[in-house]
Amino acid sequence: MQAWRVRYLTRDDRGAARQVTGMVVAPREAAPARSRPVIAWAHGTSGIANQCAPSMMPAFWTSTPALEAVRRGYVVVAPDYPGLGSPGVHPYLVGTATARSVLDAVRSARAIAGAAAGERFVVWGESQGGHAALWTGHLASAEGSGLRLVGIAAGAPPTDLAANLRQASDPNARTLLTAFAVQSWSQYYGVPPRIGRPRTPGIIRRLSRNCVSVDSGPKLGAVLGILALRQDLRTVDLARTPPWSSYVAANSTTPISRVPILIAQARADPFVAPSVTRSFAQRLCANRVRVRFVDLPGKDHATTAKQSSAQTLAWIDQRFAGAPAPSDCGRI
Repeated sequence: MQAWRVRYLTRDDRGAARQVTGMVVAPREAAPARSRPVIAWAHGTSGIANQCAPSMMPAFWTSTPALEAVRRGYVVVAPDYPGLGSPGVHPYLVGTATARSVLDAVRSARAIAGAAAGERFVVWGESQGGHAALWTGHLASAEGSGLRLVGIAAGAPPTDLAANLRQASDPNARTLLTAFAVQSWSQYYGVPPRIGRPRTPGIIRRLSRNCVSVDSGPKLGAVLGILALRQDLRTVDLARTPPWSSYVAANSTTPISRVPILIAQARADPFVAPSVTRSFAQRLCANRVRVRFVDLPGKDHATTAKQSSAQTLAWIDQRFAGAPAPSDCGRI
């Protein structure tokens, strides 16, 4: 491989210019006569603090399943998203802002002669990145000028955010994601984080400084904070609590797509409720989207994309080859 760490400009959902960092990874061979196909990798939750940018972490090279595609001749573009490794607030699970950063990351790669990145791309994401991938699909037709999206792959994507926050089976995971959302949205949308008890905003603020790593568990302080926060939020439902309810609704995904979609989901995922993902896939099918559904055993969440990488990369190969997209809609 050869790689570049990039910094580029994008716009958030209110049209403000934002700097974003990320990685562009390509084969080391000389640029071919024809441009290379591109996979935009949208990473899962790494945290909401500036230091949680995946491109700044050594684990990027071992925890990014899309890098397997480089040996197949693909360029992999991996944005950090706004506010991770760059100035400003990270708009956690804010669909339009994140999707624009993905589209502009692909554009930035095309400016690197050695990468030889083409206009055709697939977006592949996991967890928060699955949400980003689906939102990228929503925006691609209107805002993807100069690019051509041929497919979307989403591993364990949060879709209906209200249902996901209620139905995640792991209460600690549900609490941590709620803390990230409240802290991010309070800063990004400019609203006071009034929720739970008087101590709650302070606990949320401290938890939001932690980064998430698949290689190690949370620190003791974070564990204690999550346990305290669970008590504070046990009767709180963001989807029914203004103004949070409006952000939950606005940033949920829509079951509409102009391109085929692959969804991978573990049957007992404790973070993203499998029933919510399956319901979203069924609604895609009802809207005549061709859906490939990869049903994974077990209850792991953080390795959904890694577990399904063989099926996903085979499906991506077919999208670039122009083959008819398979559909599992009859069995979902």
